[in-house]
Amino acid sequence: MVVRWLAGAFMPLTVVMAASGSFAAESYQSRSGTISVVTVTDGLEEPWGLAFLPDGRMLVTEKEGRLRIVAPDGRLSEPLGGVPEVYDGGQGGLLDVALDPDFASNRLVYLSYSEPGDGGAGTAVARGKLAEDRLDGLEVIWRQQPKLGTGQHFGSRLVFLPDGTMIVTLGDRNTRSYIPDMKAQIGKLVRINRDGSIPQDNPFVGDGAYSPDIYSLGHRNVQGATLHPETGQLWTVEHGARGGDEINIPEPGKNYGWPVISYGREYTGGKIGEGTSKPGLEQPVYYWDPSIAPSGMTFYTGDKFPAWKGDLFVGALKFHLLARLEVDGNRIVREERLLEDMGDRIRDVRQGPDGYLYLLTDEDDGRILRLEPAS
Repeated sequence: MVVRWLAGAFMPLTVVMAASGSFAAESYQSRSGTISVVTVTDGLEEPWGLAFLPDGRMLVTEKEGRLRIVAPDGRLSEPLGGVPEVYDGGQGGLLDVALDPDFASNRLVYLSYSEPGDGGAGTAVARGKLAEDRLDGLEVIWRQQPKLGTGQHFGSRLVFLPDGTMIVTLGDRNTRSYIPDMKAQIGKLVRINRDGSIPQDNPFVGDGAYSPDIYSLGHRNVQGATLHPETGQLWTVEHGARGGDEINIPEPGKNYGWPVISYGREYTGGKIGEGTSKPGLEQPVYYWDPSIAPSGMTFYTGDKFPAWKGDLFVGALKFHLLARLEVDGNRIVREERLLEDMGDRIRDVRQGPDGYLYLLTDEDDGRILRLEPAS
């Protein structure tokens, strides 16, 4: 079942200010009560990805190519050494960060980024061992091919599946000519082992017409991905064109339609592809029209907001909001738009080990925000 968000079907939220430590806590109304938004730290330059260390500190990427550690009290480290060179242009740069499932014993950290090289740039994944002030032994474990001269649609979320393999989300690099090329990792999701090798149960292993790392097809630009807390299924959110942002539950070997089908339109207003459906191509479980420019996403499983348990949260860049989506099985049955008056582009959404929701704002003076129930 596909559900569409209709523009204009919500009421604006109110904002009041209250003192909280060295920052002002912003308060917003939701269907479940008042939310306090606390600034943990500011002064970040276009932050993109966030990961929590076991001791409660946070790793955060800045698009220009810096990786920093943020203490629970908001203290910001100097940039860490050992980070790969990035192509910082357009939507490219240092993007997502993820901890190895065995981080407590191996200290491995994974980074996705736009890697410069012959032909332009492409999404790449590198890993290194976290030391006090650097990543040691950095190695590139996967590279998107081919590298292209466009600066858009790098995708770049990293998600570990329950079996320990990694999904790397990608985009079409704002060019459609390579999408039918099954040797090119353009407009696909890929699945790799933690060392970059290919899982032998990938859907196209042994088929010489396909790159063996491909997991699913027909994606425009997937910038949000998470696992369902009960089923372990992969859920993703991707940018449409002029409308047509999609939430999908990608399955191995399936094609999700771009650019043959879409609920959006060309930026010039024209029709995209062959319409909104076609046999053999998968439908989204939810889409937005107009586009909200979706970013990070997570399911909420904590106890700080009991009414939100099991809900899916998606950040938005275009309308500067946080979407709360009520989920029933594989269906999204209701949407609430939060924080619209805040005025910040929300780039990433994570649940902290303390049970609160944390947001990254994609600004020149970017912040890490923590959502708390108002006292």
